[in-house]
Amino acid sequence: MTTLASTAAATRPSTAPKTPPLPEARPETLGLSRRRLQAMSDAFKREIDKGTVPGVTVLVARGGQVGWFEALGKQGPAGPAMALDSIFRIFSMTKPIVSVGIMALVEDGHLLLGDPVAKFIPEFADQKVGVVSGGKLELVSPKRPMTVQDLLRHTSGLTYEHQGDGPVHKIYQESRVRSRKITNAEHAALVASFPLVCHPGDEFNYSRSTDILGRIIEVVSGKSLGTFLAERILAPLQMGETGFSTSEANAGRLAQPFEADPWTGDKVALFNMLEQPVMESGGGGLVSTTMDYARFALMLRNGGTLEGARIIGRKTLELMASDHLGPDVVTNGTLLSPGHGFGLGFAVRREAGIAPFPGSVGQYFWSGIAGTFFWVDPKEDLFTVFMTQGPGQRDFTRTLVRNLVYAAVD
Repeated sequence: MTTLASTAAATRPSTAPKTPPLPEARPETLGLSRRRLQAMSDAFKREIDKGTVPGVTVLVARGGQVGWFEALGKQGPAGPAMALDSIFRIFSMTKPIVSVGIMALVEDGHLLLGDPVAKFIPEFADQKVGVVSGGKLELVSPKRPMTVQDLLRHTSGLTYEHQGDGPVHKIYQESRVRSRKITNAEHAALVASFPLVCHPGDEFNYSRSTDILGRIIEVVSGKSLGTFLAERILAPLQMGETGFSTSEANAGRLAQPFEADPWTGDKVALFNMLEQPVMESGGGGLVSTTMDYARFALMLRNGGTLEGARIIGRKTLELMASDHLGPDVVTNGTLLSPGHGFGLGFAVRREAGIAPFPGSVGQYFWSGIAGTFFWVDPKEDLFTVFMTQGPGQRDFTRTLVRNLVYAAVD
């Protein structure tokens, strides 16, 4: 078995701010099977030996205490060993953090969920919907304005360039929208110049919506997104190793993927974590550690507070972790498995069955395209943070860790 105490040797001295550890306990006292958790460890060791991913970290907590935390394999194809304090690109696990930031501004009275996005970013006032008719793209006026709530639940009509190959997706693909060298304001104006893929509110399309939320935070707060997140969320939670880049002093702690995907042979290229980007992507730009993100997850488990720091109200979080799609919204793509909906920044499990993996109704979660993943299960009082850098294997490893952790719940 691996816990914080027994794997202290897996961490290394660093000049970076250290993250305070969370309370820990033996698995048996938390209603977790030590034997099944060891089986989980063995399963990931087999995958590492197969060359599926270079290495992983897994943290499992129940009742607010960590019962299992280990680092397996290597930080990257050439080593060194994966460590508890290795640093990862968390990509879309940035989204829940930014969504909490937006809801903090809602709680402050600076905006409403029903506010039109154009109230804060005027370029969105003239955005049209792209409708394909007779093989041509026609532009029509939206049936209603895009709202802040649409951005949070991905019903905005925006998209990602990799979510399809239609004419609107091609406009995204041929633009500078992926550049890390443009400002958040320039990015938002660029996205506003593209047609929408649907009328706001009609469909769930995973998208650059949370990047736009990041820009709204800047407009409302008068601060950069990074500064706002640091002041309102990261510093109060003592997430000292989470940001849009990390320092050169941490170069030896960066988790890296294989240079080529082990299943397809395609080249894998992820952003440089040591480079401070101009664009602070609210949708996918943060880097973090397992323990840093576990502190965020524990705050969620606690109803919005951690160690005396109140980040978000309990009822606000309850709203965020509820399904906001309902039966009428068309769900596009494969990111939402059967039996799931989407809240304000998280996917939400609606059915005990249907999905091809275990969980509980009311469980909420999200993941990152490079392989990171977390969930909070209020019914079981359980949360898990899983970190790796294996983009092509992300669907497999997410399902694997779900199966293995839930098998350990007594």
